[in-house]
Amino acid sequence: MNTDGLDLDQLRAFERVVREGSFSRAALALDIGQPAVSTRIRGLEAALGGPLFTRGRRVALTPRGESLLPYVRRALDVLGEGVSAARAAQPGQRGRVSLGVLGSLARGLAGPALSRFLRAYPEVECTIKSGAHEVLVEMLLDGIVELALVAWPFPRAAAADLAPLLVLSEAVTLVAHPKHPLALRRTVREADVARLARPFYRLRWWPAHHPALERLAASTDGALEVAMEAALHLVQQGLGAGFFTETYVAEAMAAGTVVPVAVRGLPRIARGSALVRRATGPLTPCAANLVQAIRAEAQRLKLLPRGRAALSPPRPAG
Repeated sequence: MNTDGLDLDQLRAFERVVREGSFSRAALALDIGQPAVSTRIRGLEAALGGPLFTRGRRVALTPRGESLLPYVRRALDVLGEGVSAARAAQPGQRGRVSLGVLGSLARGLAGPALSRFLRAYPEVECTIKSGAHEVLVEMLLDGIVELALVAWPFPRAAAADLAPLLVLSEAVTLVAHPKHPLALRRTVREADVARLARPFYRLRWWPAHHPALERLAASTDGALEVAMEAALHLVQQGLGAGFFTETYVAEAMAAGTVVPVAVRGLPRIARGSALVRRATGPLTPCAANLVQAIRAEAQRLKLLPRGRAALSPPRPAG
């Protein structure tokens, strides 16, 4: 690299001699011979029309060298930044990505997936928004978020032009405090839930309430519709019982503050969800990498049902 007679190696040798205070130590630092350092400095001095150092036991800068030094250091710093930027410009290493996520999936799935993603891509700027299903769909269609974790299937999916990248399924289980009357029985019937829950929490994990749980809520005297966060807190305090998605209560079950209760005769209830995007246009490299992080976490949590786990991976732009 030559610019008006200046050579990059000459500039590096000049800055290193200043830093080390001698030609010999500069040669060791640069892993070259001292004659090579001297040759580079002489060439730089010839290009600039005069000496840069006063020679002696310890070299010192001349006024010409002092005037040159800050510019050389600035040039080398800028070059180093450019090299770093070029290396980081690999697809997905830098950029922005935005995700909308259901509150019920924010902690158990999205949180660990984002932790995985940010460790791998620390230079990517992430915007994460949480909300109800309908709000997230509107955000996606309005371009506020690039990806969204929403309930699935969604009746308006075709009209909304949503494309699923991952389709997930998780069990919805009745949970109660370990000392709750329902938890003290090995198994219970629907009638027991209606009689003993006190209260039974009517939680909306779907765009509309599940028919089986609607029927169960209708048979109780004290069904309450409350936010999932409040319901879990109440259950942990020994007040009432309700059906929760497993990822939402995984930490509470691991801590032993709630336990699952099997309901005899009640068919398995699951909540479907999906990571979706607008069907048109390619994903950015950053978004494609985030999809892979969410896929890996969903696999760890066993949320990818057989036959649906291998949706075609998204193609990033570029």
